[in-house]
Amino acid sequence: MTQRKMRLGAFIMATGHHVAAWRHPGSQIDSGVNIDHYIEVAQTAERGKFDQVFVADSPGVWHQGDDESFSRQGRVSYFEPVTLWAALSVATKHIGFVATASTTYEDPFLLARKFASLDHISKGRAAWNVVTTSAESVYGNFGLDRHPDPELRYEKAHEFLDVVKGLWDSFEDDAFIRNPESGVYFDPDKLHALNHAGKHLKVSGPLNIERPPQGHPVIVQAGSSEPGRELAAATAEAIFTAWTSLEEAQAFYRDVKGRLAKYGRRPEQLLILPGISPVIGRTQEEAEAKWAELQSLIHPSVGLGTIARYWPNEDLSSWDLDAPPPYYPEPPAGRNSRHHVVIELARREKFTVRQLYEYLAGARGHWVVVGTPEKIADEMQAWFENGAADGFNVMPPVLPQSLNEFVDLVIPELQKRGLFRTEYEGRTLRENLGLDRPVNRHTVKAAKAA
Repeated sequence: MTQRKMRLGAFIMATGHHVAAWRHPGSQIDSGVNIDHYIEVAQTAERGKFDQVFVADSPGVWHQGDDESFSRQGRVSYFEPVTLWAALSVATKHIGFVATASTTYEDPFLLARKFASLDHISKGRAAWNVVTTSAESVYGNFGLDRHPDPELRYEKAHEFLDVVKGLWDSFEDDAFIRNPESGVYFDPDKLHALNHAGKHLKVSGPLNIERPPQGHPVIVQAGSSEPGRELAAATAEAIFTAWTSLEEAQAFYRDVKGRLAKYGRRPEQLLILPGISPVIGRTQEEAEAKWAELQSLIHPSVGLGTIARYWPNEDLSSWDLDAPPPYYPEPPAGRNSRHHVVIELARREKFTVRQLYEYLAGARGHWVVVGTPEKIADEMQAWFENGAADGFNVMPPVLPQSLNEFVDLVIPELQKRGLFRTEYEGRTLRENLGLDRPVNRHTVKAAKAA
C-alpha cells in the first residue's frame, strides 16, 4: 500500500508573513511589484516539490489600525494574482497556482474566463481560492455603502460557484475537431449555453474558451466559520484554515470531513491544509534568536494595528502593553472563525497585549513553530498522522529567506521520513494533489439519457 503523502502549498505574502518582514535584511523590500522576486519564489517552491503557491488578495488596500500604523505597513502595493500567475506559469513546469477571487465583487462570466485561460496557459495548474470578502476597505470601490450581509454573501457564493462550473462545461472535452480536410473546426452539438436565471445571478453563456485542461481549475476555500465550512463541504477541493492547537485542528478536520457525505462526496475529495509559519534554525537557540530579531522590528503602533480588528471601535493606544487585554469581546456575527481563534488563544495563553500582537505579527493567528528542521517536521507529522491535516499551507515569515530555509532543511527531513514526495506524480495540479478530474455535466447527462 502506498504511504499517504502530505500536500504542501507555499502561501506567499510579498516580503513574508511577519508584519515587520519588509524591514528584515532577508526580505525583498519591493517584492509586491517585483516580478523577478516572484519568479524566484515560485521556482524555489517548485525545487522543493510543493504542490502549489498561493497569494491572498483583496480588491482594496490592506489597512489595519490608525494612520501611523498604516504608514509603517509593507502590504499596500501588490500584483493582481491571475495576471501574476499567468506570467509565472511560463517560468515553471510543475507547481500549481492558487489565485484568490471574490464571489461578492467579481462577475461570474469574466471570472470563469480568466481562470479557464490561466488553466490553459499553465497547462492544467490553476486553482481558484473562493472568498466572499469582508474587508472594510473594499465595498466603497464598487459603489456600495456596506458589504451585503454575511448570510447573503454565502448564499450568493453557492450559486456563483455553480454558474462558474457550468460555464467551464460549456464545451464538451471532445468538441474541437479541427480537421482541415473536412473543414470542420468544432462540433456545435457539443457546445452548451448555460441559460442560468437564479436568485442572485442571470448568465446566458456559453463561455468563449474551450474546457480547461483540468476540467475545472481546483476549487480552494479559506476560512472556518460555520457558513464557510458548509461552502467548503459542498464545493471545495482544498481548504486553508488556521488553528494553533492539535485538538482544535482535529475537531475542525472531523467536522468538515463529516459534512461531505450529505453532498455525495468522499473524505479524500477535500484536502484540509492548516497554515504553519516555520521559523527555522539549525539549533533551537538559532531559531529563537531569529524569532526575537523579527519581533524586535515591530513598531508598537503596527502591533496594536494588528489586533485592532478584534476590538472594533476601541482606542487601544491607552492600553498597558504589558498587561492582559482589559476584556475579551464576542466575535462579530458572520466573522466567527478567525476572531474565535485569536480570542481563545489570548485567553488560553494568558497573553499580555504585547505578547498577543507579537504572536499575531508572525502569521495573523496561524500556527507559528520556532525550532530546528527536526522539530518542525515532528510537529507537522503529529498533525498529519493524527487526524488534523492532509498537509499544510506553509507561510514563510520572511521572503525569500524563509522559503529557501524550508526547502533546504525541512523538505529533506519530511522526505527522509517518507511523508513527502521526491518527484511530482503528474502533469496537472489535480494529478499532483490526487484529485479526480470532474466529468463534464453534459457528457454525464447524455450518458444517462442513453
